[in-house]
Amino acid sequence: MINESIEFIRNHFQTEDFIPLHEPCFTGNEKKYLNQCIDTTFVSSVGKFVDSFEVAVAKFTGAKHAVATVNGTSALHIALLLAGVEPDTEVITQALTFVATCNAISYIGANPVFVDVDKENMGLSPEKLESFLSKETKMVNGECINKRSNRKIKAVVPMHTFGLPIKMDEIYNVCNKFNITVVEDSAESLGSYYNGKHTGTFGSLGVLSFNGNKTITTGGGGMIITNNDLIAQKAKHLTTTAKLAHRWNFEHDEIAYNYRMPNINAALGCAQMEVLHKILSSKKILAKKYEDFFRNKELKFVTEPKNSRANYWLNAIILKDLESRNKFLKETNDNGIMTRPIWTLMSNLDIYKNAQKANLENSLWLEERVVNIPSSAKI
Repeated sequence: MINESIEFIRNHFQTEDFIPLHEPCFTGNEKKYLNQCIDTTFVSSVGKFVDSFEVAVAKFTGAKHAVATVNGTSALHIALLLAGVEPDTEVITQALTFVATCNAISYIGANPVFVDVDKENMGLSPEKLESFLSKETKMVNGECINKRSNRKIKAVVPMHTFGLPIKMDEIYNVCNKFNITVVEDSAESLGSYYNGKHTGTFGSLGVLSFNGNKTITTGGGGMIITNNDLIAQKAKHLTTTAKLAHRWNFEHDEIAYNYRMPNINAALGCAQMEVLHKILSSKKILAKKYEDFFRNKELKFVTEPKNSRANYWLNAIILKDLESRNKFLKETNDNGIMTRPIWTLMSNLDIYKNAQKANLENSLWLEERVVNIPSSAKI
């Protein structure tokens, strides 16, 4: 089975060389726009490409506003601040996520609380979330309080794992019942939709990432998306050191952050947005090939959930157990094909081992079985 998989992957990518997990695809105006930055000398946080990139992302996702940042983690950091997260409050998220999700919570001095995921989409389970909130919290003066810690729960951060849309309508309804703000970690899901709506646009705020390994890249970069005018204005202010507009004076009205995306990165983003539809089409074709190949095999290829359209950022398979997973990882990597396990659960890292957690049976099951396989677009 493993040898068949290696042969199939090599045949698709048509190479005997090393095959990365996900590499960027530069086939458009990237060099042209980068040269324009150099020729005009606008390579830092001022320049036309930053504004153009924000407009393009807002239009594509259907969000009213988009605010570019230096990376996805900084976008999430600001989004959490705008959601009202403060030191010594709590944020519910999933243990099955990349560490940046929890790090952004910790930057504020807040505390992550881990709730389980659904197996079919590997994202936060609305049923498990409602169960936790019903049993473990109480409402006091309109605020949700954790009965164990007596801290306020200020936000819920669901994450669209590998670009697979999760049940956002259901999560949003649960959070409304408990008066908790939703901040969508959509870092991996540009081009993914749930019930016809783009991920990141269900809650008050969503964030995207444009790291070098994402569906499209700006080298390093992130984006806050929102439909709220005031939130967008505040996001722009906080990510540009809270500088008050003036022709020459340097006046800043609060402690803020130097998180604005540089123009040279946004230039890449603008070129990438022009070919995004081709990239998504290519990734859909590859996912269908994988689905057909792995059908009736001893492992399962992860497909887009019901009522969803996934971008298939990273394709994933589920092995039967930990031993099978480790064997698959060793054989493929030994043969020059990059495969990777899903992340170590945040609750199993020393830095977050003391965080409160609910029953994480699905997360633990997936941690032992999920493997990502090569997912680069070919256009």
